[in-house]
Amino acid sequence: MSKTVIALSAIFDLTLDSFQIRKVLVISPLRVARDLWPAEIEKWDHLHGLTYTVAIGSERERKAALIQRAQVYIINRENVDWLVNRSGLPFDYDMVVVDELSSFKAYSSKRFRALRKVRPGVKRIVGLTGTPSSNGLMDLWAEIGILDMGQRLGRFIGNYRSAFFIPDKRNAQVVFSYKPKPGAEEAIYRLISDITISMKNTDYLKLPELVMNEVPVKMSPIEDKHYQTMKKEMVLSLKDKEIDAVNAAALSSKLLQMANGAVYDGNGGVARLHDRKLDALEDLIEAANGKPVLIAYWFKHDLARILERFPAEKLDSADSIKRWNDGEIPIAVIHPASAGHGLNLQAGGSTLVWFGLTWSLELYQQTGARLWRQGQKDTVVIHHIIAKGTIDEQVMAALKRKDKTQTALIEAVKANL
Repeated sequence: MSKTVIALSAIFDLTLDSFQIRKVLVISPLRVARDLWPAEIEKWDHLHGLTYTVAIGSERERKAALIQRAQVYIINRENVDWLVNRSGLPFDYDMVVVDELSSFKAYSSKRFRALRKVRPGVKRIVGLTGTPSSNGLMDLWAEIGILDMGQRLGRFIGNYRSAFFIPDKRNAQVVFSYKPKPGAEEAIYRLISDITISMKNTDYLKLPELVMNEVPVKMSPIEDKHYQTMKKEMVLSLKDKEIDAVNAAALSSKLLQMANGAVYDGNGGVARLHDRKLDALEDLIEAANGKPVLIAYWFKHDLARILERFPAEKLDSADSIKRWNDGEIPIAVIHPASAGHGLNLQAGGSTLVWFGLTWSLELYQQTGARLWRQGQKDTVVIHHIIAKGTIDEQVMAALKRKDKTQTALIEAVKANL
């Protein structure tokens, strides 16, 4: 829905037409700050005259950018704490735009605490996100709290939790997760509806068809035996390497790796288990019949094995992204955590393959949205290579379940135009 240019159009009006705002701070992911916001400002004729500066790089470069005269100051989210607490520069921005507001959902993070500290002095604040509650409604307390300083959902997370949630998964006095009380969802939606608006691209734009496909692969009996041993015993000897997991989270990571075909040992080495997913990936690349293919990977050893087998290139720079969009890269690999937000990749291809899955609904949805977005001309096909009888199946099911909660929120605050 082009949230960036919508926000920039409002900034132009507030700074150069109605003169209600003097300085705007834009906080966004690093690559989006470096590449997307400057490109959008320069791209649109109606934004001509809007000046900006990008504060990334070394501390000296950031300070030099921030003391320039401009209407828009763009900084990456990792440097919010530095800007507020260590830069020595006054926080005199009367408007703040937080691009990917969901990255401030962790209320104990330095970036959240720093921004909340200076929030009372900000006249206007806007949060942009396509994934407001990727892990459930608990995420909303910090995000909405940044916007309204606790007016709607309360000033303290404990009060919000006790008002709207009850313990779900627990072990004696230790609570691992919470679930909404009956009626809580509707109450939360009602409280935030006056400052929250959602618009779905499918309602306003003619997007190409989206095809979701699951590609099953099956491990051999001996490979499955290794997997089941690791799952039950949390320790495995594989090809003279000792694999162990110290807790449930570590075990989940090890099982995901084994489903992908390789796993880290305790010394940082890699033990290879199978090439089932690589074989399936080869079939998918051949089936694309020359059309560009974008591959999402999660673990470094996945990347190494993909690059070992295919003439792929990693999208990790402005130049590589440009060449992808220019059609010069037939097979590209991307990590969801570094390129899940904001990047426009739709000009370079329409086929995405998930080699390995992630538990993060936010990164999962945002990665798919790099291709299935405005400007895409072809049917978008998203393949998921899933190892049968493994944790892959649970992750895929969890991603579908969590989407229901987020979809309910988005529908509840849908724009009526």
